[in-house]
Amino acid sequence: MHIETPLLLHRPLSARLGKQVLLKMDNLQPSGSFKLRGIGAMCQRAVEHGASHLVCPSGGNAGFAAAVAGASMGVRTTIVVPQSTHESVRQTIRDIDAEVIVYGEVWDEANEEALRLSMPSGSVYVPPFDHPDIWDGNATLIDEAAAQSRAMRTGFDVVICSVGGGGLLCGVLQGLHRNDLAHVPVIAVETEGAASLHASVQAGQRVTLDAITSIASTLAAKRVAQTAFEWTRRHPVHSVTVTDRQAVDACLQFANDMRTLVEPACGAALAVAGSEMPVLSAFKKPLIVVCGGIGVDLDKLAVWNTQIK
Repeated sequence: MHIETPLLLHRPLSARLGKQVLLKMDNLQPSGSFKLRGIGAMCQRAVEHGASHLVCPSGGNAGFAAAVAGASMGVRTTIVVPQSTHESVRQTIRDIDAEVIVYGEVWDEANEEALRLSMPSGSVYVPPFDHPDIWDGNATLIDEAAAQSRAMRTGFDVVICSVGGGGLLCGVLQGLHRNDLAHVPVIAVETEGAASLHASVQAGQRVTLDAITSIASTLAAKRVAQTAFEWTRRHPVHSVTVTDRQAVDACLQFANDMRTLVEPACGAALAVAGSEMPVLSAFKKPLIVVCGGIGVDLDKLAVWNTQIK
């Protein structure tokens, strides 16, 4: 389902930091985000085992990835979104002939409806992040980056990725271990107000946030996947948070530097380098996962820049 995406040297940022900053450009996936790797793998395997209807609860990116996968296989797809999902995102999903159902005020309520709709025979529930097939698909990102960095005669000494529910983090870690890179640490980044992993690491157990208050809506998982939390106990994972302001500033700088738009959820990872956070000081060759996202355009970016202090 997914395509191989470029591994690029971020020359302006590398020059500013005195480091070699690599970008894994998964915003270039056909779904606009890394989600097609894992969601696509799960959907494809489900159809191979007889599924004729895919049901995915999503705030946007996972649902669009499921819709892209369903369209490519000619399978009926239903995406259940909460009322908070912007109409432009809903229409983008409808445009590829997926059914969009708006249900509930938050993702948790949309998820309950998706579970109900997936009960009939032939229907399969496609979670946005919490499934082994999804992690396995997301791990292909590191498979590619490892091979590409070898071809470039370089390498990376840390991976920086955004964390929502933890599906990307699980895939990155799985990919590192299956490519003999288990020694490479990961900087796991969340925005303040959507930091369920960070809260869990601090508490020493998985916790559920009372509410999501960040504008990075695609990081809006009030409870991170259990497997993602468990990884923090058996691999060097640095859990950090950035502000919405830092995430948006990183999006604006990325647009200037690379002429590419990404969501604040992606800007969170970019902000680690862009804000020169202390956690990065020990590393010389960071690899940033540019996870992308369809919920951004020039108008939205301008509004966020004006509204956020």
